[in-house]
Amino acid sequence: MGTDQRWESVLDGVVVYAQGALCTRLARGVVPSDGRVRVTGLPRTADAGSLRARVLGASDVRVTEARIETEAEPVGDGDRDALLREVERLRDACATARGRRQRQRALIDEVAALRPVPPQRRRDDPPHRTTPVEAWLELADFVDERLTGLHARLAELDEALRDVEHELSVAEDRFARASTAGTSAHVATTVCAVVTLDGVPAGGGAGDDVVELELEYGVPGAVWVPAYRLSCRQEDGDGRLLLRASVAQRTGEDWTGVRVALATADLRRRTDLPRLGSLRIGRSQPAPAPAGWREPPAGLADLFTAYDARSRQPSRPRAAGGAAAAAGPLPDGTPASPLPPPPPPPMPAPAVAPLPQAAGPAYGAAPGAMGGAPRARRAAPAPAGAPASFLPAAPGAAPPPPPPPGGAVPPPAPPEPVAGPPRPSGDELDYAGLVLCGADERSERRGRLFPGAPSDAVAARHRRLAETVAALPLPRHAVRPRESAGSFDHRFDAGARADIPSDGTWHTVTVGEVAVGLRTEYLTVPSVEQTVYATLVLSNASDRALLAGPVEVVVDDEFLLTTGLPTLAPGAVRRVGLGPAEGIRVTRRTNLHESTAGLRGGTTVLDHRVHVELANTLARPVTVEVRERVPVTSESDVRIEERADWTTPGDGGGTDASGPHGPEGVGGPEGAEQHAAGTRVWRVALPAGGTVVLDGGYEIRIPAGKALVDGNRRS
Repeated sequence: MGTDQRWESVLDGVVVYAQGALCTRLARGVVPSDGRVRVTGLPRTADAGSLRARVLGASDVRVTEARIETEAEPVGDGDRDALLREVERLRDACATARGRRQRQRALIDEVAALRPVPPQRRRDDPPHRTTPVEAWLELADFVDERLTGLHARLAELDEALRDVEHELSVAEDRFARASTAGTSAHVATTVCAVVTLDGVPAGGGAGDDVVELELEYGVPGAVWVPAYRLSCRQEDGDGRLLLRASVAQRTGEDWTGVRVALATADLRRRTDLPRLGSLRIGRSQPAPAPAGWREPPAGLADLFTAYDARSRQPSRPRAAGGAAAAAGPLPDGTPASPLPPPPPPPMPAPAVAPLPQAAGPAYGAAPGAMGGAPRARRAAPAPAGAPASFLPAAPGAAPPPPPPPGGAVPPPAPPEPVAGPPRPSGDELDYAGLVLCGADERSERRGRLFPGAPSDAVAARHRRLAETVAALPLPRHAVRPRESAGSFDHRFDAGARADIPSDGTWHTVTVGEVAVGLRTEYLTVPSVEQTVYATLVLSNASDRALLAGPVEVVVDDEFLLTTGLPTLAPGAVRRVGLGPAEGIRVTRRTNLHESTAGLRGGTTVLDHRVHVELANTLARPVTVEVRERVPVTSESDVRIEERADWTTPGDGGGTDASGPHGPEGVGGPEGAEQHAAGTRVWRVALPAGGTVVLDGGYEIRIPAGKALVDGNRRS
């Protein structure tokens, strides 16, 4: 390990996905003669299975092997150590201050409890005794003076306790917000990539040609959400939309001066292709053995016979009379018997089942459930020292027979083997992660390869800490990329390098400007609310989608509000509300006249008149869209006649701002806004300081046999 050449690396770029990130590191150096180099600087949370390495530039050197290794070395005190010591010191100081205050409070209660106690009455005392007023007054003065000093000291202790608690809260907050890129242990474990290079550099193999190496690895603990800033001017009718992102990461390394890219894809999505099995008609055929697996060699259990014999030898020599001495316990705690075993004496058998011999074909004999005929069964490996009565039974098996009078308990039957060829999992086919089990393992694991348990518990703890950023509360109006992206995936590259510390809090990164179309429109629905609202009709003129997220609206260089921007596909249009427009007033009045018509008054006529007045107090002309509604009927003999110059949305009178987006974040058909049935629109041009009056209405003709009952026919 120490002979490998070490190359320092720098973090160059990061691609943040919906959860997790891909980091790119660059390293430069001269290729040694053996071709093995160690690239340092990787974080503890790096995923070993995602490591990729390649040589940059036109070079004949190629990468033949790359893997991640962990190294340990003693380190000095870091920033997090100093913060932790400060927090511990302040905690001790806070506990001391609380103890002093409690003692002072107890002293105050003790002094305040002082009361004069008269002496016991004697027989020769007169029935009425005089009270020593001077003594009472002296005691009261003493208590008052003493309490005054104690309360003054208590006030000082309260102030000191508040100061220490404030310092402790500040120190704990600094420690919680400190970067996790450093270590808080006296022994630092660093991660490096061991890369094996093969070939000759492009310079001709002089030995001093520099090769540039690029490493890519995945890390958990990084999330992002989009955010926007919209700047516009009402006079010009144009604006600019700035795409930003709130990024939080706790990957264990600070991203300083890196190229940042944001992707909507899921880094943990499945990448394996589905496998389609065949349908066979006829005789069944054995399934093919999986690639990379073979049966264990014959006689594998015989390799450990000598080890078992050695481990079961008696711990004390045999007695002179030929009787066996008591054997010492086995390493696993099971009582051992001497070898060769003596014939069983005529006495009850022990209640603890000894370990079975791995090489023996069967162990013990169990009495039959009926008839007393013995039946040989092979024993499953039992935990060391476990009573046979507590061994678990196989699911669905019959209850065990009662023990014989001698007290011997038979071992249980082993589980039935699974039919068919073995089906190893992906972990069992990962040859680099397999561990050869030794002689101390159970008999069915001896001498075989099994997936090893993760030995780097510190790295696992770092990964669990990194994944806590997924539970961060989102900013207002923020939506996670996977929820708003729908079925498409896109990547946004930031225009400049950024710094994002590993502190688990949100940081804003500017991505770039997005081309959008923008115009200001005013909208009012006086039948619901007599208020005119200002809106921005935003159209996505870029070739990539805009995800849902908060947008800060700045009008005429003044911050107006923060609202939510819905998802906009390329070419989609959306209306964003800006709130009431105080410079435009609207007034609406209605009149209803009811009469009859037709032969003998067989038709009821409801004449509705609508009167709307608009007044513009702004210094510029504006266009206002007034929305009204007319009744909608499904009866053929109920007629509705309109008497106004309004238009139906979609016939040239309405806007083309898109309505509620569907599951893919796209607006309605052809970007048309979805309106309720019966909606009518007036589009009025209001001059600066001018007033416009709109009159309209409709008639409802209802046959006498279909008169409305218990209904409100007036708006």
